[in-house]
Amino acid sequence: MEQRLSAIIVDDFEMSRLGMRQMLSGISCIEKLREASNSKELMDLLKQEEPDMIFMDVQLGDEQGYEITRQVLAKYPDTYVLAITSSKEVQHFIEMMEAGAVAFILKNISHTDLEKAICEVAKGNSYFSKEFIDVAGKLVPRQPKRSKIALSDREKEVLWYICQGSSNQEIADSLGLSSHTIDAHRKNLISKTGARNTASMITIAIRDGLIDVP
Repeated sequence: MEQRLSAIIVDDFEMSRLGMRQMLSGISCIEKLREASNSKELMDLLKQEEPDMIFMDVQLGDEQGYEITRQVLAKYPDTYVLAITSSKEVQHFIEMMEAGAVAFILKNISHTDLEKAICEVAKGNSYFSKEFIDVAGKLVPRQPKRSKIALSDREKEVLWYICQGSSNQEIADSLGLSSHTIDAHRKNLISKTGARNTASMITIAIRDGLIDVP
């Protein structure tokens, strides 16, 4: 049976919320959608019912998405926060990942990729728009000489696929391994990099030059 999910869209622009609602309404696993334009409205909705996911704009007028994300996850740690933005500023990515977001999605994402993002997050994985990862690879200051993280060739290979937004099964299919093996590699990589989760691991990977991003 398909998983049924509830979500809240948090964006201060009505047209942006409408556009996101239209896209999400076409995804069958999304059963209930609500909207908020600021942190107060969001907190009021959360008191009524905790959603499975929150699509959080990184900038909401005078408020910052990462600050709201921290507040939300402090009270509702089981909720997944997916950052949505039209900006390709790396600092926004870092702030949202450090705040606890599990996905970073550009607003021009296709319907197919948005559905993939939701599926991955629902399974406990992270998701990042590949277009942003490509940009981040060029903009994040790299410190390969300072990195003391030693990875095997296989771990680097798996890490590269993770940074491309591939799921465990997709990586397994590409490398001819089992998804269980890929999951073990993912956990080992998080441990070796000292990351809190896959999201922060990608930030570390790009910053420390652990992978070659085009």
